[in-house]
Amino acid sequence: MKNGFKIYWTDSAVYELENAFNYLETYFGEIELKKLASEVEKIQKLIISKPMLFPLSNTQGVRRVVVKKYNTLYYRIIGDTIEVISFYNNRKNPQNRILK
Repeated sequence: MKNGFKIYWTDSAVYELENAFNYLETYFGEIELKKLASEVEKIQKLIISKPMLFPLSNTQGVRRVVVKKYNTLYYRIIGDTIEVISFYNNRKNPQNRILK
């Protein structure tokens, strides 16, 4: 962490990420699971190095980044912390998405 930012995943974001991993493991196997894990790691590094890189969402102060077209990671910057608030499955109804 060159610039002092650290990432914190909320419980709900961790739960959503675990669901995505479980789904991939069950229906697609280890290779797809590793691809998603690698992409999430790459995005975390980008966010830490350039927190303002990704666009703001419709929720004030919350930024979003599409991960492998099926998921969107939502985060906000609080001081020196990047708070990941959701790892949303894009196949779900967007009206059910809650960003707190």
